[in-house]
Amino acid sequence: MEFDLSNMSKRDIYLWMTRSINPRPIAWVSTLSKNGDANLAPFSFFNGVGSSPPTLVFCPANKGDGTPKDTLVNIQQTGQFVVNVVTMELAEKMSATAEELESDIDEFEFADVAKQESQNVSVPRVAEALAAFECEVFQVISLATGPGAANLVIGRILSMYVSEQLINETSGQFESQNLPTIGRMGDQSYTRTSDRFEI
Repeated sequence: MEFDLSNMSKRDIYLWMTRSINPRPIAWVSTLSKNGDANLAPFSFFNGVGSSPPTLVFCPANKGDGTPKDTLVNIQQTGQFVVNVVTMELAEKMSATAEELESDIDEFEFADVAKQESQNVSVPRVAEALAAFECEVFQVISLATGPGAANLVIGRILSMYVSEQLINETSGQFESQNLPTIGRMGDQSYTRTSDRFEI
């Protein structure tokens, strides 16, 4: 079956894409407004795109009224953000921060998420996150305008936090099997990464 996307609604395109492109890692992005108000929101159009320079990308779509989400506004104002890695234990709190709230409401407090001071940016990270990336904005590209329009945020990773429980005591290396991340599937479903195999 072939689909001509030029004849489909934005909503249908979103649904067919997200049901096909999965599992998608989740960027739980923390930011600060120019007034110092904290914001925390999840985005599943996200990935690392290179290690030289260390770079990641995520895509906050505009709100239903066509205005940018608080995350994008904050990033454009301050040039900084933190991507917190979402594990199984944080799934419900992450989901709670997806709710659209007034810009002066602190999602950390709303979802009972503890803050931890970052080392290289003024933006706090999620204290319970087992890994996090402190970033400065490299470039923001608005791909369209209006409701649901995509905005590509490219971030330069300045530093990375990794919990001690993920590091092998003998080798000092990252033990990826100890990081129980979750992925976004289509609709409201998620997947665990606990079932792994090697080739």
